[in-house]
Amino acid sequence: MTIPSTTPPAAPTPDPKNPQPTRRSRGCLLPILAVLFISLLVNIVVALIYLGAIDNPLESNPAALTERFLLGDPDARDKIAVVRVSGVISESGIQYPIHQLEAAARDKRVKAVVLRIDSPGGTVTASEELYQNIVNLRDNNGRRFRGSAPKPVSVSMGGVAASGGYYIAVAGNSISAEPTTITGSIGVFAALPNVAEWAKNNGVKLELVKAGGIKASGSFFHTLSPEESQTWQDTVDNAYDLFLGVIATNRPKLTAAELRDTIVEERMIVTRNEKGNPVLDAAGKEILVKYTRRRADGGTFTSRDAKRLDLIDQVEDLPAAVRRAAASAGLASFRAVLYDRTPGLFERLTGLQIRNQQTISDLADISSALTPRLWYLTPSADGGMLAVTPER
Repeated sequence: MTIPSTTPPAAPTPDPKNPQPTRRSRGCLLPILAVLFISLLVNIVVALIYLGAIDNPLESNPAALTERFLLGDPDARDKIAVVRVSGVISESGIQYPIHQLEAAARDKRVKAVVLRIDSPGGTVTASEELYQNIVNLRDNNGRRFRGSAPKPVSVSMGGVAASGGYYIAVAGNSISAEPTTITGSIGVFAALPNVAEWAKNNGVKLELVKAGGIKASGSFFHTLSPEESQTWQDTVDNAYDLFLGVIATNRPKLTAAELRDTIVEERMIVTRNEKGNPVLDAAGKEILVKYTRRRADGGTFTSRDAKRLDLIDQVEDLPAAVRRAAASAGLASFRAVLYDRTPGLFERLTGLQIRNQQTISDLADISSALTPRLWYLTPSADGGMLAVTPER
C-alpha cells in the first residue's frame, strides 16, 4: 500500500515572459473614493435645496395647500378661511398669499375670509397686485378667481400692518387691529443708491453712453440733476395719489384731501439732541417746536389712534375677529382654518423643511432693492428691502 505524501505542492515557477499581475492597495480605494464623492455630491445638493439655491425636484406643487384647524367647531361644515400675509411684500413673496386666496375662493364651504396681516409693507407693484387679488375675492370681478362667488373679507392686523400692509388691509370689509398693532405709514418713497462720491474718492469711473437727457437718473455712479430729481418726485407723487385713492375708495369717511391735509394732532414738544437730552436755549430753558400730524404724513399710529382716525374699525385679537366674521356671515357654527403648504416628497423622506416661497430668487429681490424703484414701506424698515420673509 502506498502512503500519500504530505509534502505541499511546489509553487509554480513564474514565467519571466508573462509576469503575474500584482495587487495594488490603491485599487481598493477607488470604490471608497467613489462612495465618498457621491455622498459629498448628495450632501451638496441637499444643502442647496435646503437653502433654496436650486429647485427641489421632489417637492410638491407650491400651490398645493393643506388645511389646519384653528378654532371653532372641528366638525362644522361651514368654514372661515384665515389667509396670512407676513413679512415684506415683494413680487416673489406674494405668491403664497395669492395661493391661499385662490384656495378660499374655490372652496364652496368657505363662507368668509379673514386676512391676517403682519407686514411693514413692500414694493408699490407687489402691494397693488396683492390688493387687486383681495378685491377680486371680495367682489368676484372675474379677473382671477373665476367661477367662485363673492366672499366677505375682513382684516385682522398683527404686530404691524403699515404702509403696503395697510394698503392691502383697506380691501377688507372691516379692519381690526390688536391692541399692540402699529399701522398707518401712508406714504411712498424711492430708494436711489448713490456711490458717486465714494467712486470719485477711490478712482472708480463709470463711462456712460446715453440717449436722452435724463436717462442716467438713478444710476449708482451719478448724482441726480434737478430735472432728474423732479422726474422721480413726479413718480413718487403719482404712487402717493394712488395710495390715497385706494383708501378713499374703501373707507368712505376718508377723502384724499382729508388724508393728506387735515391736521389730526398738534402740540408743542421738546427738542432733543442725538443722545435724547433736551436742547436748551441761552437762558437754560428747553427749546420747544410744533409737532403736527396728518393721517397720510408717512408716520405710524397705534391701533387706538388708528381707530380714532377711522383708519380701522375695531381693536380686538384674531379669535375675536374670526368670530365677528362668522357672525357677519350668519354662521351659527363654523370652523376657522389656516392654509399650510403641502410638504414635498423630499421633505417627507428627510424631515427637512424646504423653503418653498423664497429661494435663490431672493437674489432678484435683493437686486430689486438696489435698483431704483418705489416702496410702500414703513419708516425704519429699510432693511426689509434686503430681506423678504413671508409666511411659510
